[in-house]
Amino acid sequence: MSAPRVPALVLDTNILLDWLVFDDPSARPLGAAVRAGRCRWVATRAMRDELEHVLTRDTFDPWSVDRARVLTVWDGHCELVDAAVPPLSLALRCSDPDDQKFLELALQIRASALLSRDRALLKLAGKAARRHGLVIQTGTAWAASLGGEGL
Repeated sequence: MSAPRVPALVLDTNILLDWLVFDDPSARPLGAAVRAGRCRWVATRAMRDELEHVLTRDTFDPWSVDRARVLTVWDGHCELVDAAVPPLSLALRCSDPDDQKFLELALQIRASALLSRDRALLKLAGKAARRHGLVIQTGTAWAASLGGEGL
């Protein structure tokens, strides 16, 4: 009998900021699940580059962000994969082209969920995403669906 497959998640930049920068209580179940290996956090190089860029913005100065620590967590817990080329879905398009990479990766790896707080991504969370076998939800909704225990 094979071991159960660990669910794969795609995390958008806002979810990562909640977890790794702001220590938002709603992101703690996710952080605990990733650290314990109860889920796989999967991303591409472009996603890491986006996070690095976002962390350099002046808006984060009040939080005294330890960029090195954030990227060390990334490197220690994220499964980096190559993005599929060409895009997998022409039918499922995000109104924000910068967020399309999250959709594409979630489809590519058949993610259990794409976690986001982004309005453009969450607008796709209904029938359109489900037709493609994709669950798009907030981190809070994800944790609630698991009884708040993060798997």
